[in-house]
Amino acid sequence: MERTLAQAATHLGLTRPKLIDLMRKKSLLNDRNLPAYPNRDREYMRVKDSHWFHHQLGMQYSQSTRVKQPGIRWLADQLGLKLPEIPVNNRDVA
Repeated sequence: MERTLAQAATHLGLTRPKLIDLMRKKSLLNDRNLPAYPNRDREYMRVKDSHWFHHQLGMQYSQSTRVKQPGIRWLADQLGLKLPEIPVNNRDVA
């Protein structure tokens, strides 16, 4: 499962701008909000390439950062954040 930066921020209990600010301060993101070290951090983040056709401007291209599932805990460790507790599910107890 991959998350956008906004979804990852919510999971970590932050806002997207705050997460981006913290990640930039730790040199995890570049000025385009893409992974600063895509090869080193490939287990945790990746660049998603997208494209679409605009009727006046032609093909449009964009890139965005996606955080992989192991990247959530890694980001929390890198940024010194504590992950929210996972609620205990007692419904399966007989």
